[in-house]
Amino acid sequence: MSPDPHRLARTARFHRSLVAVSLALSWAASCRAATLCVDQHGKTGCVATISAAVAAAAPGDTIQVDAGFYHEDIVITQSLSLVGEGRASTIIDATGLSNGILIDGYGNPGLSQIIVKGFTIQNANFEGVLVQNALDVTIFGNVVRGNDLSLQPTGPACPGLPAFETGEGNDCGEGIHLMGVDHSTVALNDVEQNAGGILISDETDTSHDNVITRNFIMNNSYNGGITLASHPAYLTTGNAKLAYGIYDNTVSDNDSIHNGFGGPPGGAGIALFAPGAGNRTYANSIVGNRLIGNSLSGIAIHNNANFSDTAAPPNPDVNDNAIVGNYIAGNGPDAVASTAVPTGISIFGLTPVVDLVVEANVIEDEGIDVAMNSASNLDLHLNALAGTGVGVANLNRLGQVNARENWWGCSGGPGAQGCTTISGSAKAVDYTPWLGWSSTFPNRHDHDHDNDCDHDGDGDHSHW
Repeated sequence: MSPDPHRLARTARFHRSLVAVSLALSWAASCRAATLCVDQHGKTGCVATISAAVAAAAPGDTIQVDAGFYHEDIVITQSLSLVGEGRASTIIDATGLSNGILIDGYGNPGLSQIIVKGFTIQNANFEGVLVQNALDVTIFGNVVRGNDLSLQPTGPACPGLPAFETGEGNDCGEGIHLMGVDHSTVALNDVEQNAGGILISDETDTSHDNVITRNFIMNNSYNGGITLASHPAYLTTGNAKLAYGIYDNTVSDNDSIHNGFGGPPGGAGIALFAPGAGNRTYANSIVGNRLIGNSLSGIAIHNNANFSDTAAPPNPDVNDNAIVGNYIAGNGPDAVASTAVPTGISIFGLTPVVDLVVEANVIEDEGIDVAMNSASNLDLHLNALAGTGVGVANLNRLGQVNARENWWGCSGGPGAQGCTTISGSAKAVDYTPWLGWSSTFPNRHDHDHDNDCDHDGDGDHSHW
Protein backbone atom coordinates (compact mmCIF):
# COMPACT_ATOMS: atom_id res chain seq x y z
CA MET A 1 0.00 0.00 0.00
CA SER A 2 1.41 3.39 -0.95
CA PRO A 3 1.84 5.94 1.85
CA ASP A 4 -1.09 8.26 2.47
CA PRO A 5 0.22 11.75 1.55
CA HIS A 6 -2.24 13.40 3.92
CA ARG A 7 -1.04 11.34 6.86
CA LEU A 8 2.60 11.95 5.89
CA ALA A 9 1.93 15.68 5.77
CA ARG A 10 0.29 15.59 9.19
CA THR A 11 3.26 13.60 10.56
CA ALA A 12 5.65 16.21 9.19
CA ARG A 13 3.63 18.96 10.83
CA PHE A 14 3.72 17.04 14.09
CA HIS A 15 7.50 16.66 13.95
CA ARG A 16 7.86 20.39 13.42
CA SER A 17 5.51 21.08 16.32
CA LEU A 18 7.70 19.00 18.65
CA VAL A 19 10.81 21.07 17.93
CA ALA A 20 9.84 23.33 20.81
CA VAL A 21 9.49 20.28 23.09
CA SER A 22 12.93 18.99 22.09
CA LEU A 23 14.53 22.36 22.67
CA ALA A 24 12.92 22.60 26.08
CA LEU A 25 14.16 19.15 27.03
CA SER A 26 17.67 20.04 25.81
CA TRP A 27 17.59 23.21 27.87
CA ALA A 28 16.65 21.26 30.99
CA ALA A 29 19.44 18.74 30.38
CA SER A 30 22.16 21.34 29.84
CA CYS A 31 21.21 24.01 32.38
CA ARG A 32 19.93 22.11 35.39
CA ALA A 33 21.73 22.68 38.64
CA ALA A 34 21.02 19.22 40.04
CA THR A 35 18.89 16.10 39.78
CA LEU A 36 16.74 15.22 42.79
CA CYS A 37 14.94 11.93 43.24
CA VAL A 38 11.66 10.87 44.82
CA ASP A 39 11.11 7.30 45.98
CA GLN A 40 8.60 5.83 48.43
CA HIS A 41 10.69 2.76 49.25
CA GLY A 42 13.66 4.33 51.03
CA LYS A 43 16.10 4.62 48.15
CA THR A 44 19.28 6.30 49.42
CA GLY A 45 19.43 10.02 48.66
CA CYS A 46 15.76 10.32 47.71
CA VAL A 47 12.87 12.04 49.46
CA ALA A 48 9.51 10.34 49.90
CA THR A 49 7.17 12.97 48.42
CA ILE A 50 7.15 15.03 45.26
CA SER A 51 6.23 18.17 47.21
CA ALA A 52 9.32 17.76 49.41
CA ALA A 53 11.54 17.53 46.32
CA VAL A 54 9.87 20.59 44.79
CA ALA A 55 10.48 22.53 48.02
CA ALA A 56 14.15 21.49 48.06
CA ALA A 57 14.81 22.18 44.38
CA ALA A 58 16.71 25.15 43.01
CA PRO A 59 15.74 26.85 39.72
CA GLY A 60 16.56 24.62 36.77
CA ASP A 61 16.70 21.37 38.73
CA THR A 62 15.25 18.11 37.49
CA ILE A 63 13.14 15.95 39.79
CA GLN A 64 13.03 12.26 38.88
CA VAL A 65 10.02 10.51 40.41
CA ASP A 66 10.15 6.73 40.80
CA ALA A 67 7.07 4.59 40.31
CA GLY A 68 4.57 4.90 43.11
CA PHE A 69 1.26 6.29 44.31
CA TYR A 70 1.60 9.89 45.49
CA HIS A 71 -1.35 11.48 47.31
CA GLU A 72 -0.38 15.12 46.75
CA ASP A 73 -1.38 18.56 45.52
CA ILE A 74 1.89 19.74 43.97
CA VAL A 75 2.54 23.47 43.60
CA ILE A 76 5.40 24.55 41.31
CA THR A 77 6.66 28.11 41.77
CA GLN A 78 10.03 28.08 39.98
CA SER A 79 11.68 26.68 36.88
CA LEU A 80 12.13 22.91 37.04
CA SER A 81 11.55 19.61 35.23
CA LEU A 82 9.25 17.09 36.90
CA VAL A 83 9.75 13.68 35.30
CA GLY A 84 7.85 10.53 36.24
CA GLU A 85 9.20 7.03 35.68
CA GLY A 86 6.20 6.27 33.48
CA ARG A 87 2.61 7.33 33.26
CA ALA A 88 1.34 3.81 33.90
CA SER A 89 3.32 3.45 37.13
CA THR A 90 3.80 6.97 38.54
CA ILE A 91 0.47 8.15 39.90
CA ILE A 92 -0.35 11.55 41.38
CA ASP A 93 -3.65 10.98 43.15
CA ALA A 94 -5.25 14.21 44.41
CA THR A 95 -8.33 12.71 46.05
CA GLY A 96 -9.80 15.35 48.37
CA LEU A 97 -7.27 17.96 47.20
CA SER A 98 -7.63 20.98 44.92
CA ASN A 99 -5.33 20.10 42.00
CA GLY A 100 -2.94 17.40 40.96
CA ILE A 101 -0.36 19.95 39.80
CA LEU A 102 -0.61 23.75 40.00
CA ILE A 103 2.03 25.70 38.09
CA ASP A 104 1.58 29.04 39.84
CA GLY A 105 2.85 32.02 37.92
CA TYR A 106 0.04 34.19 39.21
CA GLY A 107 1.60 34.29 42.66
CA ASN A 108 5.14 34.08 41.22
CA PRO A 109 5.43 36.57 38.33
CA GLY A 110 7.84 35.64 35.55
CA LEU A 111 7.54 31.89 36.07
CA SER A 112 8.84 30.00 33.03
CA GLN A 113 10.59 26.87 31.78
CA ILE A 114 8.59 24.07 33.40
CA ILE A 115 8.36 20.47 32.15
CA VAL A 116 5.88 17.88 33.46
CA LYS A 117 5.97 14.43 31.85
CA GLY A 118 5.43 10.78 32.61
CA PHE A 119 2.57 10.79 35.17
CA THR A 120 -1.02 9.76 35.64
CA ILE A 121 -2.75 12.68 37.38
CA GLN A 122 -6.16 11.88 38.79
CA ASN A 123 -9.04 12.55 41.19
CA ALA A 124 -8.48 16.26 41.94
CA ASN A 125 -11.40 18.36 43.10
CA PHE A 126 -10.60 20.90 40.37
CA GLU A 127 -8.01 20.62 37.59
CA GLY A 128 -5.65 17.76 37.10
CA VAL A 129 -3.09 20.29 35.81
CA LEU A 130 -3.60 24.05 36.16
CA VAL A 131 -1.01 26.34 34.56
CA GLN A 132 -1.49 29.99 35.44
CA ASN A 133 0.39 33.08 34.18
CA ALA A 134 3.46 31.18 32.98
CA LEU A 135 5.72 31.05 29.93
CA ASP A 136 7.39 28.11 28.18
CA VAL A 137 5.63 25.25 29.96
CA THR A 138 5.60 21.74 28.50
CA ILE A 139 2.95 19.21 29.60
CA PHE A 140 4.02 16.08 27.77
CA GLY A 141 3.16 12.39 27.79
CA ASN A 142 0.80 12.21 30.78
CA VAL A 143 -2.57 10.68 31.55
CA VAL A 144 -4.98 13.21 33.10
CA ARG A 145 -8.02 11.30 34.24
CA GLY A 146 -11.06 11.59 36.50
CA ASN A 147 -10.54 15.11 37.81
CA ASP A 148 -13.08 17.92 38.52
CA LEU A 149 -14.63 15.83 41.29
CA SER A 150 -16.15 18.81 43.12
CA LEU A 151 -18.56 19.40 40.26
CA GLN A 152 -22.21 19.19 41.37
CA PRO A 153 -24.33 19.33 38.20
CA THR A 154 -27.59 19.51 40.15
CA GLY A 155 -26.42 21.91 42.88
CA PRO A 156 -23.92 24.75 43.29
CA ALA A 157 -21.82 24.22 40.21
CA CYS A 158 -18.32 23.84 41.67
CA PRO A 159 -18.15 24.74 45.37
CA GLY A 160 -14.78 25.98 46.59
CA LEU A 161 -13.46 26.93 43.15
CA PRO A 162 -10.98 29.84 43.50
CA ALA A 163 -12.35 33.30 42.71
CA PHE A 164 -9.89 33.84 39.84
CA GLU A 165 -11.65 31.06 37.88
CA THR A 166 -14.43 33.36 36.69
CA GLY A 167 -15.92 31.06 34.03
CA GLU A 168 -15.35 27.48 35.20
CA GLY A 169 -18.37 26.91 37.40
CA ASN A 170 -19.84 24.32 35.06
CA ASP A 171 -16.70 22.22 34.72
CA CYS A 172 -14.38 22.92 37.71
CA GLY A 173 -11.61 23.92 35.30
CA GLU A 174 -11.39 20.73 33.20
CA GLY A 175 -8.54 18.21 33.02
CA ILE A 176 -5.73 20.46 31.76
CA HIS A 177 -6.22 24.22 32.04
CA LEU A 178 -3.97 26.96 30.65
CA MET A 179 -4.92 30.38 32.06
CA GLY A 180 -2.90 33.44 31.10
CA VAL A 181 -0.24 31.20 29.52
CA ASP A 182 1.91 31.79 26.44
CA HIS A 183 4.47 29.97 24.30
CA SER A 184 3.71 26.64 25.95
CA THR A 185 3.04 23.12 24.68
CA VAL A 186 0.52 20.44 25.66
CA ALA A 187 1.41 17.31 23.69
CA LEU A 188 0.85 13.56 23.65
CA ASN A 189 -1.36 13.42 26.72
CA ASP A 190 -4.41 11.21 27.29
CA VAL A 191 -7.14 13.40 28.81
CA GLU A 192 -10.23 11.43 29.73
CA GLN A 193 -13.18 11.14 32.13
CA ASN A 194 -12.83 14.67 33.49
CA ALA A 195 -15.69 17.18 33.41
CA GLY A 196 -13.98 18.67 30.34
CA GLY A 197 -10.79 17.98 28.42
CA ILE A 198 -8.31 20.80 27.71
CA LEU A 199 -9.22 24.44 28.38
CA ILE A 200 -7.42 27.63 27.36
CA SER A 201 -8.80 30.74 29.06
CA ASP A 202 -7.79 34.29 29.93
CA GLU A 203 -9.10 35.33 33.34
CA THR A 204 -5.73 36.54 34.67
CA ASP A 205 -3.85 37.45 31.47
CA THR A 206 -3.75 36.80 27.73
CA SER A 207 -3.24 33.24 26.49
CA HIS A 208 -1.37 33.17 23.21
CA ASP A 209 1.15 31.29 21.04
CA ASN A 210 0.49 27.95 22.71
CA VAL A 211 0.53 24.59 20.90
CA ILE A 212 -1.99 21.86 21.74
CA THR A 213 -0.96 18.85 19.67
CA ARG A 214 -1.35 15.08 19.38
CA ASN A 215 -3.44 14.67 22.51
CA PHE A 216 -6.08 11.96 22.87
CA ILE A 217 -9.20 13.44 24.51
CA MET A 218 -12.18 11.19 25.17
CA ASN A 219 -15.21 10.68 27.44
CA ASN A 220 -15.00 13.98 29.28
CA SER A 221 -18.49 14.31 30.66
CA TYR A 222 -19.94 17.81 30.87
CA ASN A 223 -17.93 19.88 28.43
CA GLY A 224 -15.97 19.57 25.23
CA GLY A 225 -12.70 18.04 24.19
CA ILE A 226 -10.70 21.23 23.61
CA THR A 227 -12.13 24.64 24.46
CA LEU A 228 -10.70 28.10 23.83
CA ALA A 229 -12.98 30.35 25.88
CA SER A 230 -12.48 34.00 26.72
CA HIS A 231 -13.87 34.77 30.19
CA PRO A 232 -14.43 37.85 32.34
CA ALA A 233 -11.15 39.22 33.66
CA TYR A 234 -10.32 38.55 37.30
CA LEU A 235 -9.48 41.95 38.74
CA THR A 236 -8.40 42.83 42.25
CA THR A 237 -8.31 46.59 41.60
CA GLY A 238 -10.59 49.11 39.93
CA ASN A 239 -9.19 48.31 36.48
CA ALA A 240 -12.06 48.35 33.95
CA LYS A 241 -10.61 45.63 31.68
CA LEU A 242 -13.32 43.17 30.61
CA ALA A 243 -11.17 40.37 29.17
CA TYR A 244 -7.54 39.79 28.19
CA GLY A 245 -7.95 37.62 25.07
CA ILE A 246 -6.97 34.28 23.55
CA TYR A 247 -5.08 34.44 20.25
CA ASP A 248 -2.43 32.90 17.99
CA ASN A 249 -2.79 29.42 19.50
CA THR A 250 -2.39 26.29 17.38
CA VAL A 251 -4.58 23.24 18.01
CA SER A 252 -3.32 20.48 15.73
CA ASP A 253 -3.52 16.73 15.20
CA ASN A 254 -5.55 15.91 18.30
CA ASP A 255 -8.25 13.24 18.63
CA SER A 256 -11.34 14.60 20.41
CA ILE A 257 -13.91 11.83 20.71
CA HIS A 258 -17.20 11.23 22.56
CA ASN A 259 -17.12 14.21 24.91
CA GLY A 260 -20.03 15.96 26.63
CA PHE A 261 -22.46 13.09 27.24
CA GLY A 262 -22.70 13.37 31.03
CA GLY A 263 -25.30 16.13 30.98
CA PRO A 264 -25.71 19.77 30.04
CA PRO A 265 -24.17 21.89 28.69
CA GLY A 266 -22.55 19.16 26.57
CA GLY A 267 -19.43 19.56 24.54
CA ALA A 268 -18.06 20.09 21.06
CA GLY A 269 -14.97 18.36 19.76
CA ILE A 270 -13.29 21.78 19.64
CA ALA A 271 -14.95 25.04 20.71
CA LEU A 272 -13.99 28.69 20.25
CA PHE A 273 -16.14 30.86 22.49
CA ALA A 274 -16.41 34.59 23.22
CA PRO A 275 -19.69 34.75 25.09
CA GLY A 276 -19.94 38.31 26.34
CA ALA A 277 -18.77 41.89 26.45
CA GLY A 278 -15.11 42.30 25.56
CA ASN A 279 -14.43 38.56 25.24
CA ARG A 280 -11.92 37.77 22.49
CA THR A 281 -10.95 34.41 21.01
CA TYR A 282 -9.33 35.27 17.70
CA ALA A 283 -6.58 34.43 15.17
CA ASN A 284 -6.25 30.80 16.32
CA SER A 285 -5.50 27.84 14.03
CA ILE A 286 -7.46 24.57 14.27
CA VAL A 287 -5.59 22.19 11.98
CA GLY A 288 -5.58 18.47 11.25
CA ASN A 289 -7.68 17.26 14.19
CA ARG A 290 -10.08 14.29 14.28
CA LEU A 291 -13.40 15.20 15.89
CA ILE A 292 -15.74 12.24 16.19
CA GLY A 293 -18.94 11.48 18.07
CA ASN A 294 -19.11 14.46 20.44
CA SER A 295 -22.42 15.57 21.95
CA LEU A 296 -22.33 18.97 20.23
CA SER A 297 -20.92 19.81 16.82
CA GLY A 298 -17.43 18.78 15.80
CA ILE A 299 -16.27 22.43 15.84
CA ALA A 300 -18.40 25.15 17.45
CA ILE A 301 -17.64 28.87 17.06
CA HIS A 302 -19.84 31.19 19.13
CA ASN A 303 -20.16 34.77 20.21
CA ASN A 304 -23.29 35.63 22.14
CA ALA A 305 -23.70 39.41 22.35
CA ASN A 306 -24.08 42.44 20.11
CA PHE A 307 -24.00 45.93 21.58
CA SER A 308 -25.13 48.53 19.05
CA ASP A 309 -24.83 51.55 21.33
CA THR A 310 -21.48 53.33 20.88
CA ALA A 311 -21.33 53.88 24.64
CA ALA A 312 -21.76 50.15 25.27
CA PRO A 313 -18.84 47.79 26.03
CA PRO A 314 -16.88 46.20 23.16
CA ASN A 315 -18.54 43.37 21.28
CA PRO A 316 -17.17 39.84 21.62
CA ASP A 317 -14.72 38.69 18.96
CA VAL A 318 -14.26 35.22 17.43
CA ASN A 319 -12.80 36.56 14.20
CA ASP A 320 -9.77 35.63 12.09
CA ASN A 321 -9.71 31.97 13.13
CA ALA A 322 -8.64 29.27 10.64
CA ILE A 323 -10.32 25.82 10.48
CA VAL A 324 -8.18 23.73 8.15
CA GLY A 325 -7.68 20.06 7.32
CA ASN A 326 -9.78 18.50 10.09
CA TYR A 327 -11.70 15.21 9.91
CA ILE A 328 -15.19 15.56 11.42
CA ALA A 329 -17.81 12.81 11.71
CA GLY A 330 -20.83 11.70 13.70
CA ASN A 331 -21.17 14.59 16.15
CA GLY A 332 -24.31 16.14 17.66
CA PRO A 333 -26.47 19.23 17.04
CA ASP A 334 -25.71 22.75 18.23
CA ALA A 335 -28.85 24.32 19.70
CA VAL A 336 -27.11 27.70 20.09
CA ALA A 337 -26.59 27.84 16.33
CA SER A 338 -30.15 26.53 15.76
CA THR A 339 -29.24 23.13 14.39
CA ALA A 340 -31.35 20.16 15.45
CA VAL A 341 -29.42 17.44 13.62
CA PRO A 342 -25.81 16.22 13.83
CA THR A 343 -23.54 19.07 12.74
CA GLY A 344 -19.93 19.15 11.61
CA ILE A 345 -19.02 22.84 11.97
CA SER A 346 -21.42 25.33 13.57
CA ILE A 347 -20.89 29.10 13.47
CA PHE A 348 -23.05 31.40 15.54
CA GLY A 349 -22.64 35.11 16.05
CA LEU A 350 -24.90 37.78 17.44
CA THR A 351 -21.98 39.96 16.50
CA PRO A 352 -20.96 39.11 12.89
CA VAL A 353 -18.19 36.50 12.69
CA VAL A 354 -15.73 37.84 10.11
CA ASP A 355 -12.52 36.69 8.42
CA LEU A 356 -13.11 33.05 9.30
CA VAL A 357 -11.40 30.57 6.97
CA VAL A 358 -12.82 27.03 6.62
CA GLU A 359 -10.75 24.99 4.14
CA ALA A 360 -9.76 21.42 3.28
CA ASN A 361 -11.85 19.72 5.99
CA VAL A 362 -13.41 16.28 5.50
CA ILE A 363 -16.92 16.05 6.98
CA GLU A 364 -18.93 12.81 7.01
CA ASP A 365 -21.94 11.32 8.81
CA GLU A 366 -23.41 14.69 9.75
CA GLY A 367 -26.93 15.95 9.01
CA ILE A 368 -25.46 19.41 8.37
CA ASP A 369 -21.82 19.65 7.40
CA VAL A 370 -21.42 23.43 7.91
CA ALA A 371 -24.05 25.60 9.61
CA MET A 372 -23.66 29.37 9.24
CA ASN A 373 -25.79 31.49 11.59
CA SER A 374 -24.19 34.92 11.49
CA ALA A 375 -24.89 38.13 9.57
CA SER A 376 -21.50 37.97 7.87
CA ASN A 377 -19.56 36.42 5.00
CA LEU A 378 -17.97 32.98 5.22
CA ASP A 379 -15.24 31.65 2.92
CA LEU A 380 -15.61 27.87 2.55
CA HIS A 381 -13.35 26.16 0.00
CA LEU A 382 -11.79 22.78 -0.83
CA ASN A 383 -13.80 20.91 1.78
CA ALA A 384 -15.37 17.47 1.39
CA LEU A 385 -19.00 18.10 2.35
CA ALA A 386 -19.90 14.43 2.29
CA GLY A 387 -22.44 14.11 5.11
CA THR A 388 -25.87 12.54 5.01
CA GLY A 389 -27.99 15.58 4.15
CA VAL A 390 -27.12 19.29 4.01
CA GLY A 391 -23.66 20.40 2.94
CA VAL A 392 -24.18 24.08 3.83
CA ALA A 393 -27.02 25.49 5.91
CA ASN A 394 -27.28 29.28 5.72
CA LEU A 395 -29.37 30.02 8.80
CA ASN A 396 -29.12 33.82 8.84
CA ARG A 397 -30.90 35.86 6.17
CA LEU A 398 -28.10 38.44 6.30
CA GLY A 399 -25.34 35.85 5.93
CA GLN A 400 -23.43 35.06 2.73
CA VAL A 401 -21.40 31.90 2.09
CA ASN A 402 -18.77 31.70 -0.64
CA ALA A 403 -18.78 27.90 -1.06
CA ARG A 404 -17.03 27.63 -4.41
CA GLU A 405 -14.77 24.67 -5.10
CA ASN A 406 -16.01 22.14 -2.57
CA TRP A 407 -16.77 18.44 -3.02
CA TRP A 408 -20.43 17.75 -2.26
CA GLY A 409 -20.24 13.96 -2.13
CA CYS A 410 -20.74 13.32 -5.86
CA SER A 411 -19.65 14.88 -9.12
CA GLY A 412 -23.03 16.52 -9.82
CA GLY A 413 -22.79 19.28 -7.22
CA PRO A 414 -25.22 20.25 -4.46
CA GLY A 415 -28.67 18.68 -4.81
CA ALA A 416 -27.66 16.07 -7.38
CA GLN A 417 -28.40 12.43 -6.62
CA GLY A 418 -25.95 11.25 -3.99
CA CYS A 419 -24.77 14.77 -3.18
CA THR A 420 -25.36 16.90 -0.13
CA THR A 421 -27.62 19.93 -0.52
CA ILE A 422 -28.01 23.57 0.48
CA SER A 423 -30.60 24.75 2.98
CA GLY A 424 -31.74 28.13 4.17
CA SER A 425 -31.15 31.03 1.84
CA ALA A 426 -29.79 29.30 -1.27
CA LYS A 427 -29.32 32.63 -3.03
CA ALA A 428 -26.83 33.53 -0.33
CA VAL A 429 -24.71 30.43 -0.97
CA ASP A 430 -22.42 30.71 -4.01
CA TYR A 431 -21.37 27.15 -4.89
CA THR A 432 -20.36 27.29 -8.58
CA PRO A 433 -17.93 25.91 -9.64
CA TRP A 434 -17.65 22.84 -7.44
CA LEU A 435 -15.08 20.07 -7.30
CA GLY A 436 -16.04 17.12 -9.45
CA TRP A 437 -13.83 14.51 -7.86
CA SER A 438 -12.93 13.31 -4.38
CA SER A 439 -9.31 12.19 -4.82
CA THR A 440 -8.20 15.45 -3.22
CA PHE A 441 -9.43 14.10 0.11
CA PRO A 442 -8.38 11.06 2.18
CA ASN A 443 -10.74 8.10 2.09
CA ARG A 444 -12.86 7.71 5.23
CA HIS A 445 -11.19 4.35 5.93
CA ASP A 446 -7.87 6.14 6.34
CA HIS A 447 -9.37 7.58 9.54
CA ASP A 448 -9.97 5.66 12.73
CA HIS A 449 -13.75 5.98 12.42
CA ASP A 450 -14.47 2.96 14.63
CA ASN A 451 -13.75 5.18 17.67
CA ASP A 452 -11.15 2.87 19.22
CA CYS A 453 -8.76 5.77 18.64
CA ASP A 454 -5.79 3.88 17.35
CA HIS A 455 -4.88 3.25 13.74
CA ASP A 456 -3.79 -0.34 14.16
CA GLY A 457 -7.01 -1.54 15.80
CA ASP A 458 -5.50 -2.91 19.00
CA GLY A 459 -6.89 -0.24 21.30
CA ASP A 460 -3.39 0.74 22.48
CA HIS A 461 -2.58 4.46 22.45
CA SER A 462 1.05 3.95 23.47
CA HIS A 463 2.36 4.65 19.97
CA TRP A 464 1.34 8.26 20.50
